[in-house]
Amino acid sequence: MDRPNTPLLDRVRIPADMKNFSADQLKQLADELRAETISTVSVTGGHLGSSLGVVELTVAIHATFDTPRDRLIWDVGHQCYPHKIITGRRDRIRTLRQGGGLSGFTKRSESEYDPFGAAHSSTSISAGLGMAVAADLKGEADRHCIAVIGDGSMSAGMAYEAMNNAGALKSKLIVILNDNDMSIAPPVGAMSAYLSRTISSRPFMSIRDFMAKMAKNFPGPIERAAKRADEYARGLLTGGTLFEELGFYYVGPVDGHNLDHLLPVLRNLRDSQHEGPFLLHAVTQKGKGYAPAESSGDKYHGVQKFNVLTGEQQKAPPGPPTYQKVFAASLIAEAEHDDRIVAVNAAMPSGTSLDMFAKKFPDRCFDVGIAEQHAVTFAAGMATEGMKPFCAIYSTFLQRGYDQVVHDVALQGLPVRFAMDRAGLVGADGATHAGSFDIAYLGCLPGMVLMASACENELNDMIATMAGIDDAPSAVRYPRGEGFGLAPVAARGTPMQIGKGRVLREGSKIAILSYGARLQECLKAADELATMGLSCTVADARFAKPLDTQLVEQLARHHEVLITIEEGSLNGFGGLVMHHLAHAGLLDRGLRFRPMTLPDIYIDHESPKKQYDTARLNAPHVVETALVALGQEALKARA
Repeated sequence: MDRPNTPLLDRVRIPADMKNFSADQLKQLADELRAETISTVSVTGGHLGSSLGVVELTVAIHATFDTPRDRLIWDVGHQCYPHKIITGRRDRIRTLRQGGGLSGFTKRSESEYDPFGAAHSSTSISAGLGMAVAADLKGEADRHCIAVIGDGSMSAGMAYEAMNNAGALKSKLIVILNDNDMSIAPPVGAMSAYLSRTISSRPFMSIRDFMAKMAKNFPGPIERAAKRADEYARGLLTGGTLFEELGFYYVGPVDGHNLDHLLPVLRNLRDSQHEGPFLLHAVTQKGKGYAPAESSGDKYHGVQKFNVLTGEQQKAPPGPPTYQKVFAASLIAEAEHDDRIVAVNAAMPSGTSLDMFAKKFPDRCFDVGIAEQHAVTFAAGMATEGMKPFCAIYSTFLQRGYDQVVHDVALQGLPVRFAMDRAGLVGADGATHAGSFDIAYLGCLPGMVLMASACENELNDMIATMAGIDDAPSAVRYPRGEGFGLAPVAARGTPMQIGKGRVLREGSKIAILSYGARLQECLKAADELATMGLSCTVADARFAKPLDTQLVEQLARHHEVLITIEEGSLNGFGGLVMHHLAHAGLLDRGLRFRPMTLPDIYIDHESPKKQYDTARLNAPHVVETALVALGQEALKARA
């Protein structure tokens, strides 16, 4: 579709171009920026609601501060599209999340206006504080650091760890709480805006500092009483006592969509001589300014391409069920037969499809917020009492709770069951969300039972298998999106024998041992190799731990080439197989062993098919690996 009419936005290439705009011009610029954001995401898809919620904040911050010298950090980065448009990237904005185009998150290598890369939540205050301290050490005390963090991200413990540290260090840091869902927010209006301007003004802060210094000259009881009175008064006015206790000077709440409120407060904070960090509480609305996004239940958090006029999103043609829905349906089937089964997720009920489980068993499903560390240990606590917790967390996010997996689950042998969603490469979200490392980081833990599903039917059986594992922690990995539709998924899975793989096709020359969802590519490769007269065995490992050593040894003893393939990093499944082969003496017998893993690089956003081409994990690459191992590259060239 055509771009919207944006005469003011057309004049803004970088934030410095808006420095002389009047307040009315900045309001018009915000309207045009919102229209451009809607138009862009209608073409590219992406995180619309959160970006629309910060349009005025984006304009106000860039108009007030001297970016990029002043550092602006967006927590997570879901909301950074307007920021990208006005920081020199508008000409590429419609490449957002496309191969070779702009990232859907902030990225240091992309622009000097992105001082910190982000895609996981709750890192902005820590990073901003580090930058602020560095500015002090470098003698750049006039440089500002601004961290914009959402109320969801504030649910993570890391945010409070950073705030506690910031309050003690007294560095120049401004944290803007982008509050679009918190119940603590009181009504926002003219009186609130007036109080916020007053509280952030230099005269008010000077009076308060003077009174604080005077109070220190009083006897102890009077000083403490004065301090309590000050806290009580500010608590009544603003509700910010919690943040003040952490050492922040609280200002707000203000209307995050009203530039008449935002601009004077931000200027006061910019010009303040106050020592220590500020917290500005801005109340916003996800999807602001676009009716379909405002009225939808999920606020258009993540959308496909859509029609701007109607808001209707493009729908993919009907296909096989997604792994996420199969996981939820399988878990529901097990929970109907065992009331000890409970489910835990970390702010991803719809992403993991556990919202389906919550509808069926509302008292047995727990969304703990963006708090993966807590989720893991919370599940461990339930396991000690005989419950059967299934902890559904994206592979990339489980990294955040790794110490808890090691110390609180694995070391104690507690039967927590991890459902690792988004395993492997994930398309448009790119390297930050790829589930690349879980095989390696869990495979080194004693006592873990590790599984990877080759298809949605196998996932169904693996959930049933995990439900019966009561003496050890276990984990299953599965990819994002639709399964293969090979056969209808049973109403309830059939438990597998722990540590046993399966052979799908018997051959004599080459053995391909797949762990996870590359199995269909392996079968395609075997078909192509067969046309060259090369007989292949194809096996599905199913388990990385305990490893099916009998199957591994059988494949190694009766084939010239053994290839392992996985959607994971180096030192994963292939490493476990190689370790066993070495100790069994089978690598000394002339076996040509070739592990195929994700390469030792981070793979940028693209379609999953192209990402796996980059990773060289599709069928043609399996064929090439086999031929090179046999020294028969010429066969491939003639094929």
